[in-house]
Amino acid sequence: MKKMFLPLLVTAVSVVSACSPNNAPEKDTTQPETQTQTQTQTQTQKKHIATNFDAVYANISDADIREPLKILSSDEFEGRLPTTIGETKTLDYLTREFEKAGLSPGNGDSYLQEVALMEITANPEMTMTIGDNSFAYKDDMVASSKREQETVSLENSELVFVGYGVNAPEYDWNDYEGLDVTGKTVVILVNDPGFENPESGKFQGTTMTYYGRWSYKYEEASRQGAAGALIVHETAPASYGWSVVANSWSGPQYGLVSKDKGASRVAIEGWLTLSAAEKVFADAGFNFQDEKNQAKLGPYHKAMDINASVTVQNTFKKSKSHNVIATLPGSELPNEHVIYTAHWDHLGKDESKEGDNIYNGAHDNATGSAAILAMAKAYANLDIAPKRSVSFLVVTAEEQGLLGSKYYADNAVIPLEDTVANINMDAMNVLGKTKNVAVVGMGKSDLEDYLKTAADKQGRTLTQEDRPEAGYYYRSDHFSFAKKGVPALYAEGGNEPADETTAKYRKRMNVIVTGCYHQVCDQYRDDWDLSGIVQDTQLLFDVGFNVANAEQWPAWKETSEFQRKN
Repeated sequence: MKKMFLPLLVTAVSVVSACSPNNAPEKDTTQPETQTQTQTQTQTQKKHIATNFDAVYANISDADIREPLKILSSDEFEGRLPTTIGETKTLDYLTREFEKAGLSPGNGDSYLQEVALMEITANPEMTMTIGDNSFAYKDDMVASSKREQETVSLENSELVFVGYGVNAPEYDWNDYEGLDVTGKTVVILVNDPGFENPESGKFQGTTMTYYGRWSYKYEEASRQGAAGALIVHETAPASYGWSVVANSWSGPQYGLVSKDKGASRVAIEGWLTLSAAEKVFADAGFNFQDEKNQAKLGPYHKAMDINASVTVQNTFKKSKSHNVIATLPGSELPNEHVIYTAHWDHLGKDESKEGDNIYNGAHDNATGSAAILAMAKAYANLDIAPKRSVSFLVVTAEEQGLLGSKYYADNAVIPLEDTVANINMDAMNVLGKTKNVAVVGMGKSDLEDYLKTAADKQGRTLTQEDRPEAGYYYRSDHFSFAKKGVPALYAEGGNEPADETTAKYRKRMNVIVTGCYHQVCDQYRDDWDLSGIVQDTQLLFDVGFNVANAEQWPAWKETSEFQRKN
């Protein structure tokens, strides 16, 4: 929701972990096992597996989810913005609940991992001029800078339209080929070329690749030496409305502290509304839709012969936020870990807003935080801990670009070579039980085999996510593990209601939930049917339990763009 990287291609990765199933040490066959020896080993293995798993699974309840969900999304927590009193209260609550459940601190003798953040807040009193047009902040555009400078400006910066702003050798696509954008401002379409032209066979059709993410576009523009980068917002290819952009890119913005103080980034990162972009293209003598149609056919760029100016006045400060990590030590292989993730943060509050100004973030992501607490409690109630350790990582600053999980992946408390798998929980299902399980980024790893077994137990089927064009696999914290080569699973309740009563409830509530994404109305509701969250928490409990007890580690599928690096 997000400094990301360009995912490694399968063809570029030749080394697979010595611990992965494909390279697991072969069993010594010099002394053939007798049937009696095999039976004895099987019996011994079973003795080391929890005998009360089914009872613990069944006991995961609505109350386990509802209480922490209601507390974390209450006004008392002030929207859980990192570095605020809302963070302090959230950390206190999470650590207290992990302690109460009997889990050990995951970072030595501490439940916390410090994350050094740079908080940059742009003065909203800004106007962007492009040609003869003046555009207002939040109404027509947003602009910010990741540079640690009080004043950052574009002054009559030449605009260049660079289509989708993609440099993807594996797709034979480079919108920047032969182009020098040093000191210029690039105007970029959102998503990737496959979305608008799925019949082309380029990219992955309507399923978004990382090249479609806004974070990639800013980073590629930075690599190309541009001074500024402006993304044109359109609701369908972005998968969210303008209000999400206006709310998410205004107010305090966070990044990880960098050695170069942000100098490697473009000076100005911004968005234009579609109507603003159409005016800019018209002033340049072009029709926006015509240029977009040209851009989706193949690599494309075009000088616009029009200039942009904007000044961003920044206040910035270094601050400290925290990830929370708790561990249930494994009974046999405690150095190997299955890690569950959820993010605790949301958007805080907007002091300039009249009336209700708290972004409570009940759905996004007090639901995931509540579920991870319920999950921890369930594991702690097993009569025998799983063979491998199970850890629970609740990260900060997801809303600012997956910063907490990125920091963790770069500074892992549990070595990544000892991390067997990651299972992520984000914005969980408040729409009731479902017949299907939506797999985000379907077909990437063996974890889906475990997921299918768990779903079969519930009488559910696995289906592809509803909107693969939205690129959700690249928008939550599991992605920080995936890019480091750790198999990562993100699955949630699907779109097929369990029964007619649930279908009626779902139809009514889905309108509210969808409309409240990143809005102050994302609040806890007493009439939420949390049976879907219970169902999915049980599902992912089953997955993690079996991965933690398995003989082999899960691996990436050969067709995945990710592979283990060690």
